[in-house]
Amino acid sequence: MRLLIDAGNTRLKWRLATRHETVADGVGILDADDPLRGFPVQDGRVMRVAVSAVAAEERRLQLVRYLEGRFGVPVVCHWAESERGGLVNAYADVGRMGADRWHAMYGAWLNHRTGFAVVDAGSAITVDYVDDQGRHLGGYILPGRGMMLRSLQSDAARIGFEPERCLDTAPGGSTAECVNHGLAWLCSALANRVEADCRRFGLAEVLVTGGDAEWLMGVGLVGIHAPDLVIEGLAAIDASELAL
Repeated sequence: MRLLIDAGNTRLKWRLATRHETVADGVGILDADDPLRGFPVQDGRVMRVAVSAVAAEERRLQLVRYLEGRFGVPVVCHWAESERGGLVNAYADVGRMGADRWHAMYGAWLNHRTGFAVVDAGSAITVDYVDDQGRHLGGYILPGRGMMLRSLQSDAARIGFEPERCLDTAPGGSTAECVNHGLAWLCSALANRVEADCRRFGLAEVLVTGGDAEWLMGVGLVGIHAPDLVIEGLAAIDASELAL
């Protein structure tokens, strides 16, 4: 069996799978003593580990050492590429693209070939556009909800508030409402811009992934919730490499 891992900046998702089906999956905290919370105890069943990582290099290496020590098998990290299976990256230097963005796009490309946007709402919010010919049209990287809240808490010391996962975009009547409604209002504007771009580029679908995907859809982003896009792309790429 293969263990597939999508390692973000603070959390990771994992999937234990055979060639044909998912055996178990879960979510863990990258810096936890056991980042694979809920993993089945039969560690010896894992024959290969494939990772898509955007964590800082020190944390990625720490995760790789943990996985190698626990399972005693090769750990393969997959990165962004110039092209695969008809999907063509817009980056001239693909090494500068986060692996998760490429794997999410490839996961989407496998099943959605009419042109699409991938919106990944994690620590950062990334938006990538792919046309129906598989050409990556470029994208955007913005601070995510949690990052924006932390910025206001740390860099604007006189703004005291309790963060809430709020969907209300009406003008706030307190500092807490102004912040929480303000983030919802800002991301509602982001949703409108994604919709406008999709019309301009002739893209048929919006696929939304990441830990804040449902919140982002709640404030107005119309799309398909696809929580496993990164792992699906990673799984397909790793399977292709094994077949070579």
